[in-house]
Amino acid sequence: MLRYCKRCVMPDTKPDLLIDDEGVCNACRSFERRKEVDWDARYRELLEILDRYRRADGGNWDCIVPVSGGKDSTYQVVRILQLGMNPLCVTSTTCDLSALGRTNIENLRHLGVDHIEMSPNPLIRAKLNRIGLTQVGDISWPEHVGIFTIPVRAAVEFEVPLIVWGENSQNEYGGPAAAAENNVLNRRWLEEFGGLLGMRVSDLEGQEGIRRQHLIPYTYPSDAELARVGVTGLFLGHYLPWDGLSNMLIAQANGFRTYDRTVEGSLVNYENLDNHQTGIHDYFKFLKFGFGRATDLACLHIRRGRLTRQDGLDAVRRLDGKFPWEYLGKTLAEILRPLGMSVEEFQRVCDKFTNRKIFKRDSAGALVRDGWGNLVKLNYDNP
Repeated sequence: MLRYCKRCVMPDTKPDLLIDDEGVCNACRSFERRKEVDWDARYRELLEILDRYRRADGGNWDCIVPVSGGKDSTYQVVRILQLGMNPLCVTSTTCDLSALGRTNIENLRHLGVDHIEMSPNPLIRAKLNRIGLTQVGDISWPEHVGIFTIPVRAAVEFEVPLIVWGENSQNEYGGPAAAAENNVLNRRWLEEFGGLLGMRVSDLEGQEGIRRQHLIPYTYPSDAELARVGVTGLFLGHYLPWDGLSNMLIAQANGFRTYDRTVEGSLVNYENLDNHQTGIHDYFKFLKFGFGRATDLACLHIRRGRLTRQDGLDAVRRLDGKFPWEYLGKTLAEILRPLGMSVEEFQRVCDKFTNRKIFKRDSAGALVRDGWGNLVKLNYDNP
C-alpha cells in the first residue's frame, strides 16, 4: 500500500521523498522553510555573482541560458535580460518537437537574444529512445541527458563560463557558482543532475549499431576542459522565489503560447508543450511509482494554498495515470513509429516496468484494466 504525505498528495514511492514522524514529506518541509529565506539577501548575492561574470568589454556573452522554449526557460530569459546580462541561449531540441514547442522557441528568440539550437541525429536519437524505454523505462533518456550536456559543451566551445539553470530540483543550494572556492562544475556534479538513471553513455556503444561518434551530443566535456574555461553554474530558483504559475504569467505576457485545453495526464495547459513523447514519460512514472504529472502539479498548488488537499485528491483520481493514447494531438501509434515499436509491444514494455504491488490484480495475479487500458491503483490516500 502506498503511504501519502498528510499535507500534499505525494506517495512515499517518489525517489528521494521522505515522510517524517508527523506524516509530512521533505518536499513540503523544504517549501515551509522558504518563509525563513531572506530573499533580498539572496537577490544581492545573485547580483554579485552576475557582476563577476559580466563582460565589461562586450567581447563575449556573459552567460549561457539553457532553454526549451517552455514557460520556465522563457521566464529565465526575461529575468536575465532584466538583470542586464547578454546571454547566449542554447536549445537541445526535444525528441519529438511539437508545433507549439517550435512556436515558443521562436518567440523566445524574438525576446532579443542570440540563440543556437542543437538537433542531435534523429535516427540515433530514435534508437536511444527505444533503448531508454525498454532498458530503464524512460523514453526521454536522451533528452534528459542532452539538456545538461549540450549547454555545457557550448560553454566550453564558446568559452562562456557561467551557465544559468532554472529551478533547483533539490531546493538545497545555489550551484557551484555560489561557492567561494572550487566553484567549477565537474563530472560528479553534472551526473548528479543529468538524468542518467544508472545508464552510462558509454554503455550504449555497440547497441543497435551505435558508435562513439554518435554519442558526442550526450557526452560531457572532460574535467580538464571544464577547468580550462572555468565552467560553473547557478540555479536561478535559489535566488528568486520559484513558482511555475507566476513564471507562466510572466512568460505569457512575453508571447509564450499555451495549449488549447488541459494537457493529457496533467492539471494545466501551460507546461510540457514541446515534446509529443512526454505523455509516455509521465505514464511510466505512474507505472513505477504510482503518481504522475497531475500529482506533481496538485502538490505544488496545495503547498501554495491554491488547492485544498481534498481538491488535489479529486483531481489526481480523475486525471493521473491514464494510458497515453495521444499527447498534444498526436496518437500513440504515431509517436512510437520512429522507434519501430507497435502499440502492442509498447504495452508489453509497460507491463515490464509496472510496480504490481500498487495496482489492482485479479485472482490469477493479472493486472486489472478498464475499457481504456487504464490500471486501477489500490489506494489514492492513507487508509
